[in-house]
Amino acid sequence: MSVEKVKITPEATEILEQLREKHGELMFHQSGGCCDGSSPMCYKKGQFRIGKSDIKLGEVADTPFYMSKDQFEYWKHMQLIIDIKEGRGSSFSLEIPLGKRFVVKSRLFTEEELNSIEEE
Repeated sequence: MSVEKVKITPEATEILEQLREKHGELMFHQSGGCCDGSSPMCYKKGQFRIGKSDIKLGEVADTPFYMSKDQFEYWKHMQLIIDIKEGRGSSFSLEIPLGKRFVVKSRLFTEEELNSIEEE
């Protein structure tokens, strides 16, 4: 059983595709509290420096998604779902000029899903 640690809604995928057309390859990093609180930040690939304390949770719509190991410890029991909503955030994320912002929603993994993740 393969369990996705991070997913994206169709609406957020549409915005991501618009951004990819304009900026090229993209990446996400889950903010740990700077600027827009704890929002997923979208950058041109390589624009945000991934450090030794960051881990790759997976890919959404062919876009890598990273988070710090420390923050992941708090969220490891949840599946992250990237969505989009109207309104400008106060961050450097690429969608902000569109008057939209990426947000993260979550749901707890089932016992079976957690066991599957631990076996990976």
